[in-house]
Amino acid sequence: MPRSESARRGANLRRAFLFVSFALAAATAAAQSKGDPAKGEAKAKACAACHGEAGRAPLPMTPWLNGQLEEVTVLQLVLIREGLREVPQMAGMLDKLTDPDFFDIGAYYARQAPPKASGPGDAKRRERGAALAKSMGCNSCHMGDYSGQKQVPRIANQREDYLAATLKAYRDNKRTGPDTSMNGAMYKVPDADIEALAHFLAHHNQ
Repeated sequence: MPRSESARRGANLRRAFLFVSFALAAATAAAQSKGDPAKGEAKAKACAACHGEAGRAPLPMTPWLNGQLEEVTVLQLVLIREGLREVPQMAGMLDKLTDPDFFDIGAYYARQAPPKASGPGDAKRRERGAALAKSMGCNSCHMGDYSGQKQVPRIANQREDYLAATLKAYRDNKRTGPDTSMNGAMYKVPDADIEALAHFLAHHNQ
């Protein structure tokens, strides 16, 4: 990506991040501005086809939204709608949704039970992944139980294939968050380490 284009996208990402931060602060201060989970349930029906629901896992390479933090869901929906995060499968799906719609959807998913791992996983890979998570300081942003905070996502028991693909995208500069912290954290991390890290996180609560 040309430097000017990269700089433009970075500036747009920062603006989107600031918008969500201010909007969430306003929602906290004013009760009428908070997302309505009841309204969000109806608006999220189309999401379940790919992102799953209680008793049915998401499609391959698709993240769980159940139990995700409201701020995280809202931020990502804004980035996708505004073209600042490319998700071809969702192209055009959010064009007619408003910011209040996003808050309702975020509130609905935040109140759903978070996913549980389908099994204990491989003990050696989990041990290796746990060591990597500690040495890389993943808990400094994602919290000690990897449940996330504010705009930092919950990654505990997220789909393993999605986690691995996302971490590789950050490493390869194919995805950028509101800042470049994840790109820096994943810089030059080999595939084998990423896969062990994803395995550990996907089976964290076992």
